[in-house]
Amino acid sequence: MNIEGTIRQFIVENFLMGEASRLAGDKVSFLDSGIVDSTGVLELVTYVEETFGIAIEDDELLPENLDSIVNLANFVRKKKESRQPISQKQI
Repeated sequence: MNIEGTIRQFIVENFLMGEASRLAGDKVSFLDSGIVDSTGVLELVTYVEETFGIAIEDDELLPENLDSIVNLANFVRKKKESRQPISQKQI
């Protein structure tokens, strides 16, 4: 499953109680549509960090990064691309 599909599945199962029809599209704002509240954002962040192996910094907790499937998937891709493997010299 791709990043969007993985996120969509999590949102439907955990915030929409399996009612996929309530998610009108991948660009729908989680907050504006009432899908995710402020507490839910924390749950979403934890899920994304654990699922995709990235760390989301406090200054990255912005709607443009987290407030829709499209935004979140693009953010995950950017974070994964920017990760630098730790070389033996850095240890």
